[in-house]
Parts: sequence; C-alpha cells; structure tokens
Amino acid sequence: MQKQVADARAAIAGIRSGMTLMLGGFGLCGIPENCIAALAATDLTDLTCISNNAGVDDFGLGLLLQSRQIKKMIASYVGENGEFERQMLDGSLEVDLIPQGSLAERCRAGGAGIPAFFTPAGYGTEVGEGKEVRDFNGKPHVLEQALVADFALVKAWKGDTDGNLIYKGTARNFNPVMAMAGRVTVAEVEELVPAGELDPNQIHTPGVFVQRIFRGTNYEKRIEQRTTRPRHAG
Repeated sequence: MQKQVADARAAIAGIRSGMTLMLGGFGLCGIPENCIAALAATDLTDLTCISNNAGVDDFGLGLLLQSRQIKKMIASYVGENGEFERQMLDGSLEVDLIPQGSLAERCRAGGAGIPAFFTPAGYGTEVGEGKEVRDFNGKPHVLEQALVADFALVKAWKGDTDGNLIYKGTARNFNPVMAMAGRVTVAEVEELVPAGELDPNQIHTPGVFVQRIFRGTNYEKRIEQRTTRPRHAG
C-alpha cells in the first residue's frame, strides 16, 4: 500500500463538511500544523474537532475557529483562545469539555475497539450528569463512551514510508492514541525516511494505524505563554 503523499493538501483529500476529526498535540506542541493550514484554506464547514485544546486565536485550531469551520469542539483545555470563548458564549460553537485523562482514555479505547469504560473522574460534577453510574470497590464511577473519528491528523518527529512513527517529547501525548482511533489516519512528520531505517524498538505508532504520511514544512512550534526569569546584573 502506497502511503506517502506529496503534501498536506493531498493528505486531507476526502475530508468533507460535517465530519469528525481528531487532531493530536498538547497545547501548541506536536500539533499537525500543515494539515490545519490546509483545512483552513478549504471551504469545509460543520466540523467536529476532538483535540486536547483549541489552539490560540491565530494559530492551530484557532485558524479554523476564526473561519467558522468548526461546529463542535470536544476538548480538555481551552483557556488560551479568545475566539473560542466568544463563540462558546454566543452559542455558535458547541462545546464538550472532558477531563484530560478521560479524553485520552476515550481516544485510546476507540482505537483499541473498547466501546466504553467506567472512571471515577467527573462523578458528582456536570461532567457526570446523565451518565450511568456504578460502584466499584465502594467508589462511584461514571460510564464514558469511546471516541473515534473519520480522520485523525497527527504530527510526529520522524516517520517512514510504511507509516511507522516516532514522537519527540511532549508530542508523545495525544498523538499516539489519536493515531489509533481514526478511520483514516494522516501523519505529518518532520523527517521522512525509507521503510526499514527506523529502529523497531523506538517506534511509538506502528504503520498499520497510518494510511497517509508526508513530510511537513515550515513548522513554527510556537510557545503559548513564554515566561522567563528576570535577568540579574553581574
């Protein structure tokens, strides 16, 4: 199976309005920058996006929010995005906020073929409202449904033409579990090598989960909030 495609535009072919997308990354680290930019250049609308966060106003998923292409966000942390706040408060954006660990496990469960699981996270809060509750070892747990997506868009440090992926640092957070949970998984990588060049012991996502891969370009790798220690004289 030929998995390598030329660029992000070719990689997102087949994504249609109304689809559900998973987008890897943690904050602005390890996000599929090229794929998001390619989506922003289309006229796609009514997208449901599953991501740990929603980017910032002018970067990451913030680009798709600015162009009103996202109908619903399923996320864990959204505190850096003013446009997200505006759309949520005016009712134009549907929002499902999920505890971070529950979000990760719901993605992992979707990729593993597990339809649902019980967790204590969220019990007794708005997160648990309307969900089935069972006691395990004397502690109440709520039932959470697995998440899957029409397309999963992930970012890796290095990959090969068979789709095997290696992540670096914080990018190895939501990317691996989302790569498993997409009906079609697209991987953009900083370095693309021929099949067989990666050490099998270092691979985080096996190529069986990846349908398309390409080498990305012009990564900005922004920092959400830069904080530095005051410089002292002497």
